[in-house]
Amino acid sequence: MTNSKPGNKTRTIIVLGMFSFLTSLAGSSVNLGLPQISSQLGISSGLSTWIVQSGLIGTTILLVLFGHLGDLLSKEYIFINGGLLFIIGSAINGVALSFWVLIVGRIVQSIGSAMIMANSMGIVSETFDDHSRAEALSLISVFVSVGSISGPAIGGLILSIASWRWIFLINVPVGLIILLFGCRALPIPKETWNEVRSKLRGANWKGQNLFTLGIIIFFLSSPFFTSTNRNFALGTAFLVVGIIITVYSFIQDDHAKNPWISPSVLRNSAFMVSVSALFLVMAVNAVSNILLPFYLQSFGRMTAFESGMLMMLQSVIMLMASPISGYFADRVNRNVLTMAGLIVLVISQIGYMMYPVTMNLTLIIIPIVINGIGMALFLSPNNAITMGTVDASLSGIAGSFNSFARTLGMTIGISMGSAMLFAQLPGVTRVSPSLGAHFVHAFSNVFLAATFVSLIAFIIVWLRFNAGRKESRVKGTTN
Repeated sequence: MTNSKPGNKTRTIIVLGMFSFLTSLAGSSVNLGLPQISSQLGISSGLSTWIVQSGLIGTTILLVLFGHLGDLLSKEYIFINGGLLFIIGSAINGVALSFWVLIVGRIVQSIGSAMIMANSMGIVSETFDDHSRAEALSLISVFVSVGSISGPAIGGLILSIASWRWIFLINVPVGLIILLFGCRALPIPKETWNEVRSKLRGANWKGQNLFTLGIIIFFLSSPFFTSTNRNFALGTAFLVVGIIITVYSFIQDDHAKNPWISPSVLRNSAFMVSVSALFLVMAVNAVSNILLPFYLQSFGRMTAFESGMLMMLQSVIMLMASPISGYFADRVNRNVLTMAGLIVLVISQIGYMMYPVTMNLTLIIIPIVINGIGMALFLSPNNAITMGTVDASLSGIAGSFNSFARTLGMTIGISMGSAMLFAQLPGVTRVSPSLGAHFVHAFSNVFLAATFVSLIAFIIVWLRFNAGRKESRVKGTTN
């Protein structure tokens, strides 16, 4: 275990938390700014979602890679360099003069995010034992929640008084301050290029390239469903081919001499159940994150600041509830907490289904608040369960795979949520109040699907809980 002294632990939490805060701040701000960005750059509402998707896709592709590199080199080394790339990407986004330059900046930003996310949980696992790990993870969740809260509030304020560019540029000075503190707080080894190259020699680059290709093809299916010139046959073909290549990349890696993902991790049923549940939950949560700005701003004609204040309620609730959830996750059955969270999440999705044609603040706020409670109850105990199922030597790859599931869920939720919405609105380039009940009906259908996905996640966790109880009974009988 590294960084075992209390002072080192505190500094570690601050660095991890602050970078988590910054990436969360950036993500929630970008979602809020999509209507304004699409208008100023002259692109459709559907195409604007690629500003979010491109970043998430880049992060998804690289998470496992950087988690493995963290185990080979140093988690702290990869983490800090990720912070630097995130800042550079933010600067590119801030000065972008076209949609495509903005996409390039988002990709650079996503590489940095992948390096940060892939190693955060691994650093926590190395620093905290199982008895205090959930509480440490919940503290980082507090930083994430503060970032999510600040994103809509700060983003809405920026959009009300200045250009959307400042949503990105604000990350630069803040990021540099955190980076300087991180360089002093974390034990970062000095790696020469020859040392890095020797450790990477023999890695399974074929598997990584197959995975990259599969993910890109998979998400390229989205425009065929959402553009004005829809082609469902071609979109379905891209979707199926992408899935096949992605699945094959895992099979190929499993049989490789030097796999990116340790076979013992993929064959760990308890671990895979936890990350599967996380994947589904993040997909569900991402649907509301990407669609609410269109409902509140484009359809409901709220200002960016007003919609931001409403959307930040989920993160406010998570900020309040996450420490409580983390506290109990170290003291009671974690499966019970995750199941409770999923039940609450299902209720929130039903609430989104009931959003009215005319703006009703009560009906709008209640599902957002319930959503925050559900996410807080689920995340901390599920993360603790996940990291407690693997050996400490595999904490880097396990943490990065957990982050991969989280990010892939968010990416698919955004992609499929926007695809399902705009597929029901043929010929619509931008959402407006004139769509009336037609838009609300399409909006409701998307959340009907999200409700079913939430129920699937609950069933998975319930099966995990029952399996654990049966195993405990068998052990008790044997003893």
